[in-house]
Amino acid sequence: MLIPMQRIVLARRPDGAPSEADFRLEDTTLRELGEKEVAVENLYLSLDPYMRGRMDDAKSYAKPVPIGGTMEGGTVGRVIASTSPRFVEGDIVVGQFGWATHGVLPAREVRKAATDYAPPSASLGVLGMPGFTGWYGLKELGRPQKGETLVVAAATGPVGQMVGQLGKALGLYVVGVAGGADKCRFAVETLGFDMCVDHRDYDDAAALRVALAEACPDGIDVYYENVGGMVLEAVIGLMNPFGRMPVCGTIAYYNLGGLGAGDAPGPNMLPRMMRAILVNKLNVHGFIIMDHWDRYGDFLAEVGPMVKDGRIRYQEDVADGLAAAPANFLAMLKGGNFGKTIVRLAGDGA
Repeated sequence: MLIPMQRIVLARRPDGAPSEADFRLEDTTLRELGEKEVAVENLYLSLDPYMRGRMDDAKSYAKPVPIGGTMEGGTVGRVIASTSPRFVEGDIVVGQFGWATHGVLPAREVRKAATDYAPPSASLGVLGMPGFTGWYGLKELGRPQKGETLVVAAATGPVGQMVGQLGKALGLYVVGVAGGADKCRFAVETLGFDMCVDHRDYDDAAALRVALAEACPDGIDVYYENVGGMVLEAVIGLMNPFGRMPVCGTIAYYNLGGLGAGDAPGPNMLPRMMRAILVNKLNVHGFIIMDHWDRYGDFLAEVGPMVKDGRIRYQEDVADGLAAAPANFLAMLKGGNFGKTIVRLAGDGA
């Protein structure tokens, strides 16, 4: 039986900032299952910054989406057919099924959603890749110690929410950086950050640096890097000796293309940054969470109960319908989201 479905494909590669014309919505049919595969009807689609890199045909840590190929993305779906003994019809699962209403994947690439702890959509955010990224980067690479100062950029995004709340649970003084008064208020009043600095209040890195220096009178021991750009320029001179900087993302540079594609606009900050790294003996550690999925079970065992009982709180920014994905993806890249960006594709019955 052929099952009709829709998908969004990459229509062309962007030149600089992407636009809705770079995507195309198509009607098609779901392919037949092979051996040990799972077919799902997708319930929720996750929109994440890393997808911008997949749109470029440039050197990176993963292959680009081909022109005409389904945009890559994680989803939560309901199993509608399975040739694997691991899954049965009705199971709620997570996998990289892409920007589509339905999908098929090998069973080895699929896991059950963490519905024992939270609704299905949370397996794309607080209990999914972003939350896991925040947990791993902070605990394994940030090596936080009670009483230290932690600064996290994109503080109210799904990674930043996890980093800040874990930091508080570990006894750190936590300062967020976010874009907008509402987001900063949420970081302090709902997530429990000690302070939050609105980067939109400042025209340049020098002014932002002054604000962060006031917010962090004892300097910065751990800076969780999500954005690069002006925030990184402001932070680097405030890092304490032996400070740690897990590098999770650099969204300010994503529209410049892949590695070696050219210099960022503005003054060359590399000499100043390298000197700060040397003089303060900083540990700057880039990481890609897909290299560490063997630790996901440890993350879920620790954080799942914290989400279930409300010690870890989270915010989702939900749009409806597959056709809404491109516009909401573009808005997220510009900081227009408030929390984890998710597209609801079908009801989950929760």
